Amino acid sequence: MHILLVEDDPLIASGIAAGLAAQGMTVDPVGTAAHAEAMLGTIAFDVMILDLGLPDEDGLLLLRRLRSQDVTIPVLVLTARDAISDRVAGLQSGADDYLLKPFDLRELSARLHAMVRRASGRSVNLIRHGALVYDPDAALAWVNDTPVDLSRRERALLNTLLLNKGRVLSAGQLKDSIYGMSDELESNALNVHIHHLRRKLGNDIVETVRGLGYRLGTVAPAASAARGPAA
Repeated sequence: MHILLVEDDPLIASGIAAGLAAQGMTVDPVGTAAHAEAMLGTIAFDVMILDLGLPDEDGLLLLRRLRSQDVTIPVLVLTARDAISDRVAGLQSGADDYLLKPFDLRELSARLHAMVRRASGRSVNLIRHGALVYDPDAALAWVNDTPVDLSRRERALLNTLLLNKGRVLSAGQLKDSIYGMSDELESNALNVHIHHLRRKLGNDIVETVRGLGYRLGTVAPAASAARGPAA
């Protein structure tokens, strides 16, 4: 999951980014509404966490403007404004969820996963693709009921492909989803992760579309007798 974190307090931002990164998410933090809007215009994020007390503009004004421009990214408002009227205003302005500070990182993570799940049209957390079952919340994968050990980067790559089933993603889009803007990246890093994912999940899991990029491929059909992890 690739997250745009809009939070002007550097201590809070670094804590959220570190906590979510430990759970396999990619987080790009920014401190102003203007920077957030610029990032949304250049990078495809899965979800945005939005503080309201930004130094250059109230977060609700940013949210209303994005929605008026048909920007549909799921948005979780994260704020200390705890009045009912504030929560109602946030939801009416286009927020998908509202979480008060202070908060527990486990709840924040669960809410983010639920938002992405709803946005992708799923009613359960498990993503099934042929013989593959992936639980993005628990960061676990199975093929034909057998657990598969994936690294954090491999999970991020797989999650991005599964959330964009049928779409061709450029190498740049995949790199953004795995690394974000702040990580230094070796030139062959994406190819290495694709190679490892193919080795663990089958050669066809990542399909190369020559001249365009990559898309989710196929996994051998699950055996009829395989139980699969419980839904």
